Amino acid sequence: MFELSTLEKLLFVLIAGVFGSWAVTYFYRIFKAISRGQADPDDRFDNIVSRVGAALWTTLTQQRVFRDRIVISTLHSFIFFGFTFYLLVNLIDALEAFFGLDVSSSNWAGAIYNLSADLLTGAILFGVVGLWIRRFFSADGAKVFRFNSSTLLHEDVKNGKIPSDSAIVSGFITFHVGMRLIGQAYKMLEQGGDVFQPVASTMAGLLNSSFGPTQTAIELGRHVGFWGALGSILLFLPYFARSKHIHIFMATVKYSLERRRNGESLGSGVLPAMNLEAETFGAAKLEELSFARLLDAYACIQCNRCQDVCPANVTGKSLSPAALEINKRMELNHLIGSPFELRPAFIEGAPSPRGLLEFAISEEAVWACTTCGACMEVCPTQNEQMLDIVDIRRERVMMQGEFPKQLQTAFTGMERQGNPWGIGSDKRMEWAEGLNVPTIDQNPNPDVLYWVGCAASYDPSAQKTSRAFVQLLEKANVNFAVLGKKESCTGDTARRAGNEYLYVEMASKNVGVLNTVKPKLIVATCPHCMNNIGNEYKQLGGDYTVMHHTQYLEQLVSQKQLDAIPSLEGSITYHDPCYLGRHNGIYDAPREVIASMGLELLELERHHEKSFCCGAGGAQFWKEEEHGTERVSDNRFNEIKHTLEGQEQKTVAVGCPFCKSMLASSPAAQDSGVAIRDVAELMLENLEKGRVKVGSSRANDAAFVGGND
Repeated sequence: MFELSTLEKLLFVLIAGVFGSWAVTYFYRIFKAISRGQADPDDRFDNIVSRVGAALWTTLTQQRVFRDRIVISTLHSFIFFGFTFYLLVNLIDALEAFFGLDVSSSNWAGAIYNLSADLLTGAILFGVVGLWIRRFFSADGAKVFRFNSSTLLHEDVKNGKIPSDSAIVSGFITFHVGMRLIGQAYKMLEQGGDVFQPVASTMAGLLNSSFGPTQTAIELGRHVGFWGALGSILLFLPYFARSKHIHIFMATVKYSLERRRNGESLGSGVLPAMNLEAETFGAAKLEELSFARLLDAYACIQCNRCQDVCPANVTGKSLSPAALEINKRMELNHLIGSPFELRPAFIEGAPSPRGLLEFAISEEAVWACTTCGACMEVCPTQNEQMLDIVDIRRERVMMQGEFPKQLQTAFTGMERQGNPWGIGSDKRMEWAEGLNVPTIDQNPNPDVLYWVGCAASYDPSAQKTSRAFVQLLEKANVNFAVLGKKESCTGDTARRAGNEYLYVEMASKNVGVLNTVKPKLIVATCPHCMNNIGNEYKQLGGDYTVMHHTQYLEQLVSQKQLDAIPSLEGSITYHDPCYLGRHNGIYDAPREVIASMGLELLELERHHEKSFCCGAGGAQFWKEEEHGTERVSDNRFNEIKHTLEGQEQKTVAVGCPFCKSMLASSPAAQDSGVAIRDVAELMLENLEKGRVKVGSSRANDAAFVGGND
């Protein structure tokens, strides 16, 4: 039976005390550093029991990790599940060494434990070796350590901290688990093997053939195995707190602090509210970010998945959401100091010495963000990189007055005319000329209030969508109305650009109008308007039922108010708008409408939650795109062209006026032969070609249009 000597026990306790206290000091300082962040405007602590339960479920199922890179995620899961179980394994091993405890496979509990520990030992080693090879010896792994040349990187990143950290962590895992396996192998030699420990028994066979099963070798092997396994943990603890490996705990904490409102999860499309009576706005320094987003720095796994899907980064621009989080952690590690620094200034409340634009992210990168939310969607640890960028924009606009000069035109237009185009409000209804479109004054009690939006009011391309949609409403005999000149810009551009004051001013005006009108249902043809009114106006006292027009069209079709015989032929592809799909989870409705027309849908390579941005969001529509290797819209349109290659009629359907405009204006679209049509336009064309039954929400239940009975 194996047991440590008294001297070894004392030495172990001494080392545990020294390195354990060192680690505790670091953990305490990390807690204090995160606490320097601002109180979050969103609820992070309601229903704590359900939060923790949901966080543990997300952690244990690894569901966010498995959203992408299935093979790599599987290898990662081997390490995660193994290390989770190793919390028990290390405890049992310590009890064995100190008190002579022996877990035998002669009973069912011992057999289950030994088999689990043994198989997970093999799984951990297989996983870490696989990831080691991928990170350090494959072209794909090299991308993890690569950033665009213009990306701002912390000094530690420039000095190779990322690969060295990965090497140290993976080296520790390999050594710790490998030494435990060696210790168990010598135990197998001592006890004669165990069918419930096949991995250790195999290792025992290898050791037996190499060294022979002498008692001296067995004793030495068990001691070396113990000290290598548990001793390495003690030595690693202080480094663990400052390494990327801390994410194994911080990710669960981050899951439990998910943004919520009234118990419901807030999507990436809802920006945090801002106190406009505060002395400062936005974030210029680390401590001016939300505490939850300082936690992001330690939850980050350094996998660079967010960078891989970022439209700005993919098109060669300086923005890297991954670099932002990694830079934050590197800086925080400096600010929490060494164990020999008794009272680090930042921990004691002193301001951080450098601004975020000096070490975390460049100003150019801040303005390259399209607020598409792809980084937040793909992040395994639920980090909120996009929200950091918006807060930095708020500080630049509202405190410094520093922003791309092209945005001033949009700001001025919204301030003076109620729309970023700067066109007079007296022209807001010109899009409806020749159509019977009642205003709310003419029809004060509609079933549907159609929110037209600025794009569909003033942009000629988007006007085709609004005109098509109201004709569809008429064909379905829907009782609808528009606000007309009472409608104003929702403020999406202002908010995403960081001008929160202008946003609140415009949104509050709209909330006042809508609260007076008391709409039963609002339908919008612009996902940005839909998102603002349906999700963000709640922060200002406006709680409404809001739908996208594709959702409403799908409802009309399913209820037979638009009962069309499919009359369009051929194949079509569909571009998922970020603010409709990723931010609001609406994917099926537009596809159902397309299917009802008899069209075959050819999915783009990047679709649904993996859809690639058109490049318009985050106020990009109103400014010049930052320098890169290509335009975001070009990247997306080239994918569309490739998908439609070989088709007789090439059409891409969209559900957003900004997507339509960006894709159409892309140089790649010129002479491509690809038609860009809103779903409503296609639906109207289908109905006008087919034999269509008109609904009976009003009268004429048996009337037919678009063909002979």
